[in-house]
Amino acid sequence: MKKADRVKAILAALDAQYPYEDKCYLNYSAPYELLFATILSAQCTDDRVNIVTAQLFVKYPTLEAFARADLAEMEQDVKPTGFFRNKAKSLVFCAQALLHNHGGQLPSSIDELTKLPGVGRKTANVVRCHIFGLPSVVVDTHVKRISARLGLTKNDDPTKIEFDLMKILPKNHWIRYNHQIIAFGREICKAPNAKCHLCFITNLCPAYKSS
Repeated sequence: MKKADRVKAILAALDAQYPYEDKCYLNYSAPYELLFATILSAQCTDDRVNIVTAQLFVKYPTLEAFARADLAEMEQDVKPTGFFRNKAKSLVFCAQALLHNHGGQLPSSIDELTKLPGVGRKTANVVRCHIFGLPSVVVDTHVKRISARLGLTKNDDPTKIEFDLMKILPKNHWIRYNHQIIAFGREICKAPNAKCHLCFITNLCPAYKSS
């Protein structure tokens, strides 16, 4: 089977198994809260981030409150998410940059978003997907792992994987693919041990055929 045909078959199977819904696993009520939650989610589970932000967003109820926060205190507030010193700086400095450079509003362009402290392409694309509804490929741990297993990329660098997927996935599947792969990765294609006996696309998976 040609790669293009295999991609179509994979997407059709994902659509059948996981009808698309605009689901975000991080809790937020304001656009900047999603940005901050995503920054905190680096090397941390969404569930743990949601526990931390439940208190964090009450303690700092506005962007201005984040911008004025004491760094040492913020470090303690976000410590359970790991890498807390860098993450604390990112939240405080990002809040300041949003207020000083963007009038307190999130920019929508990938270039402007990635200029913000602590914001990489993954974080920027999460914001573009959920806040602005813009077609974007989010490369998280599930997308990275499963795209490689499915033979959709040979790269290990998230940015290169993002561009690989942008080339082979229809644009109207970019957001959908990420949501479906997260669900698939949590239920079946787990790390390190995939539940291949439950998988509905083993016939399309090079990793399964070579195992």
